[in-house]
Amino acid sequence: MKNLSGLAAGMAALMGAGAALAQELPVIGRPVDKMTGFQPAATELARELQGLDHMLNIIIGVIVVFVTALMIYSFVRFNRKANPKPATFTHNTPIEIAWTLVPILVLVFIGAFSLPVLFKQQEIPEGDIVIKVTGNQWNWSYEYVGEDVEFTSFMIGGPGTDDALILTPDVEAKLVAAGYAKEDFLLATDTAVVLPVGKTIVMQVTASDVIHSWTIPAFGVKQDGVPGRLAQLWFKPEVEGVFYGQCSELCGKEHAYMPITVKVVSQEVYDAWLARAKVGDVTLAANPAPLTVASNN
Repeated sequence: MKNLSGLAAGMAALMGAGAALAQELPVIGRPVDKMTGFQPAATELARELQGLDHMLNIIIGVIVVFVTALMIYSFVRFNRKANPKPATFTHNTPIEIAWTLVPILVLVFIGAFSLPVLFKQQEIPEGDIVIKVTGNQWNWSYEYVGEDVEFTSFMIGGPGTDDALILTPDVEAKLVAAGYAKEDFLLATDTAVVLPVGKTIVMQVTASDVIHSWTIPAFGVKQDGVPGRLAQLWFKPEVEGVFYGQCSELCGKEHAYMPITVKVVSQEVYDAWLARAKVGDVTLAANPAPLTVASNN
């Protein structure tokens, strides 16, 4: 049973930060219909991944254009009509050296940029906040390590509720009551991971039954949760907002209905939320409907 002093501390923190709790959060991690591209990068990891992808697309494009042009030239220059008498040589040492060295140099160039990005993801720093996340069929459980805060997030209108996995007026009302829009159906959860902006976050990822995968595209992170194993990922959110992810490992018949909701807020709002969460209220109360912004470039 929670003691009275803890309750009093939580209520005091809530009252002291009432104004901060009323901030509006832009929805950054929502897919946009008929749009393509990445979600806006909200971490250094995501920016580097997107930059690497753009660079690789340029390299791939140049290679495709070069090979296509070479093929067209060969078709025109060496077809039977234009070249009735074919050459009889079988080797061309300079060309063979070139088509061996050039791909090697291209791969070395790519590796020089991609390996640092990979190593940065894999080298887990000391986290300002450490959260253990457990994938379940079909929801996510969170434990803020060292803070005595635990909760499970269910999709609003999803498995584990009385709803039928469709956007009914009742489900829409639940979304609005939780501060979401109807467009957030299949994305929004009844509780969310709340994080302060500008802090290093370490997520310890595992699963209780089958393999799941915790993913937030705007953060540039994805990690499989394997039963009996504890993996880690890290990120440092740079902007405040609402971010969405999905389980990205096929985990059963309700795989499509276990989204992830992360709310990045100011330190003041986070401190007030944490105080309330320690006395049993993990919702980000008094948070109005989030502002909507384009999420794909």
